[in-house]
Amino acid sequence: MHYLRRTLRWGFAAPEALLDRCFGPAWNPLYHLGALGFFYYWIVVVSGIYLYIFFDTGTTAAYRSVEYITYEQWYLAGVMRSLHRYASDGMVLFMGVHILREFSLDRHRGARWFTWVTGVPILWLIYASGITGYWLVWDKLAQYVAIVTAEWFDYLPIFGDSVARNFLSTEHLDDRFFTLMIFVHIAVPLFLLLVLWLHLQRLSRPRINPARGLAIGTFVTLVALSFILPAESQGPADLARVPAVVKLDWFYLGMYPLLDVFSNGTVWATAGVITLMLSALPWLPPLRRVRPAVVDLDNCNGCGRCVEDCPYVAVSLRIRSDGKPFEHEVVVDPALCVACGICAGACPTSMPFRRASELVPGIDLPQLPMKELRRRLHEASERLKGDGRIIVFGCDEGLGRGVSGPGIVTIGVPCVGMVPPAFLDYALSRHLADGVALLGCGEENCIHRFGLRWTDARLARERDPRLRASVARERILKLWTGPLDRGRAARELASFAERLRQLGPLPAANRPKQREAADA
Repeated sequence: MHYLRRTLRWGFAAPEALLDRCFGPAWNPLYHLGALGFFYYWIVVVSGIYLYIFFDTGTTAAYRSVEYITYEQWYLAGVMRSLHRYASDGMVLFMGVHILREFSLDRHRGARWFTWVTGVPILWLIYASGITGYWLVWDKLAQYVAIVTAEWFDYLPIFGDSVARNFLSTEHLDDRFFTLMIFVHIAVPLFLLLVLWLHLQRLSRPRINPARGLAIGTFVTLVALSFILPAESQGPADLARVPAVVKLDWFYLGMYPLLDVFSNGTVWATAGVITLMLSALPWLPPLRRVRPAVVDLDNCNGCGRCVEDCPYVAVSLRIRSDGKPFEHEVVVDPALCVACGICAGACPTSMPFRRASELVPGIDLPQLPMKELRRRLHEASERLKGDGRIIVFGCDEGLGRGVSGPGIVTIGVPCVGMVPPAFLDYALSRHLADGVALLGCGEENCIHRFGLRWTDARLARERDPRLRASVARERILKLWTGPLDRGRAARELASFAERLRQLGPLPAANRPKQREAADA
């Protein structure tokens, strides 16, 4: 499984890099697959509401109304029909790529299992809503889909009578069938919206809207496609004849040729196995659970910064329980924590300058506590020689510790969002290095969602904990890189080292007494 994920990850790396160069990270569709799926969902809803105004239910009226939509009001209703069709296909495309990409990034296990498992019914609900939509057109393709689907469902012993017999002749099919189908076609997307809401419940600040430019660009593409290649019917259905040749929409109807080749039972079994395998993936193979963040109430005043910054709703505030004069205390849910360390990076007590007392923040990672991070910082400094010395805090999920060179030492962290700005200040003011670099995942592609965003805001003094204004900003390098950017990372670090040599060594520390007192 590890090798499969790794192969997929490298398979995504090249198109991600290409799209970054073409559109920039903010508009890279591979970074916004879920948000684009939501956006297309609303296109489908709005266009569907408009089409419903002109749609007539009935064995003959349905096809006539769709033909009116397509040809007589082609400039609006026809475009809406094509938009409805292509946006639906786009949802399937984005959903499939989203599943593969999340799997490749290993973002489906551990605390993320709930989001993955609730995504499985979304898969089938989208297919159900799309397939029922094809029935409503009631052309030759709809006739084929209706008969094959009915025969497939007849295999299950849940219906008293055969469903497929309703399509033997026009006498067996009445207008109530289309009333039922349009009800199902509307009800399934409404239920889908509920499941989508559940799907996002364990994510903080879920991104459900793509960047405006990306949304406009994809929408204009759909409109252009609707004019260039409008959706059309394939002739009226005729139950007296079996459709010989139909053009399939492979996004929704790709499994239907299997029903012509294999038995209904085999296809049901295959669908069941696929569903079970997708649902079981978070536990295949069993994941070695990391230890969650821990809270030290002696150093926690319940400020809530860690709660605000946690990407997975794993940290919450509760009424104080230890009698200290604060209103709240922090509680970590071990089932939701992924040990990214972003909460520790947000804690105002994660101050490496502390000497009079032990460096124990209000919230910390057991496997990499702040005092250990400070110890590694000193250890890394001792290995640096010459001018232009650089200490790199590298994300373990990105290039991490893989970047090295003369005068460069890397300290691995679960996420760059774990590193408080005070550690950069400490490294420079204590002359542990001439410069500090933060090496994270690709821009807009943080494995822990908000690590890069919070780091950017902290360094820009827009979010607590802020980088002090007196820190030499030119001695700090942010480097957000993808899997294929090792060469670029090495070049940027070499250029950074050259700039540091031109700047010369840091001036001697003249630390005021109030700074000394703050350190204590």
